[in-house]
Amino acid sequence: MSFFKNIFSSDKKATLDKGLEKSKTTFFDKLSKVVVGKSKVDADVLDDLEEVLVTSDVGVNTTLKIIERIEARVSKDKYVGTEALNLILREEIGGLLSETNSGEETEFSVPQTQKPYVIMVVGVNGAGKTTTIGKLAYQLKKQGLNVVLGAADTFRAAAIDQLQVWADRVGVPIIKQSMGSDPASVAFDTLQSAVTSNADVVIIDTAGRLHNKVNLMNELTKVKRVMQKVVDHSPHEVLLVLDGSTGQNAFEQAKQFTAATEVTALAITKLDGTAKGGVVIGISDEFQIPVRYIGVGEGLEDLQVFNKFEFVDSFFK
Repeated sequence: MSFFKNIFSSDKKATLDKGLEKSKTTFFDKLSKVVVGKSKVDADVLDDLEEVLVTSDVGVNTTLKIIERIEARVSKDKYVGTEALNLILREEIGGLLSETNSGEETEFSVPQTQKPYVIMVVGVNGAGKTTTIGKLAYQLKKQGLNVVLGAADTFRAAAIDQLQVWADRVGVPIIKQSMGSDPASVAFDTLQSAVTSNADVVIIDTAGRLHNKVNLMNELTKVKRVMQKVVDHSPHEVLLVLDGSTGQNAFEQAKQFTAATEVTALAITKLDGTAKGGVVIGISDEFQIPVRYIGVGEGLEDLQVFNKFEFVDSFFK
């Protein structure tokens, strides 16, 4: 049974549509120039389409996959009119997302016997990591779950303060130490407190800096090892938060963090303020890690469970 089922059942499609408006408008402005004056999908159209996808932050590798799929369809059908290109793109991108994100929703799932359920959150400063933690805690608390936050990003005093603000806003307990404390010690104390208080979910914040890979790996490995002394097999999820508005930089961050630790899920934020929504498609495909959440607005409800069908529908609406 999933404690996380229907966390975001009140999400309105209109919010998603609005959040992807900039990405959609920019993409289709480019696409319209590709097909202007053309009656069928030929090699020239595919070359131009490749450029549109790459410049829309879909990523080179994913773009090549999409182009190859369309080429196969054009070759099979012999004649494909440009008016069908929108539908074909929609189907092929939906197919790619389906290979990574199975089912309609990709919410976290935890067995009733697993308590507390531990989520470790990683990502660079400025990606929306703390905001994502706060919104996720809010949504979980609405479900009647007892949530505890752990301020294990002790590198910056501001990180601890920001998480405290969210804990106060949401009304959940936070375990913290002073700036410069051992992050693993904070994580240990948080899990002990969660076990004592019979909490359902623990969300652990971690340092948001990309220093060299060896130090990053060692720090995250230490935090995980210490947590496992309190709760077996924790963390149960490692959620990487990426800023969708950074486009290709988000790809690089994903490479760094997936090399440093075993990332099990992605949250892609700030899609409402950017034309780079295509990054969701590329990162999901290239790293083969499910996108669990997307941020499409400032409101507490605007961290949505990623639904590939609704995403593609909104993008191509």
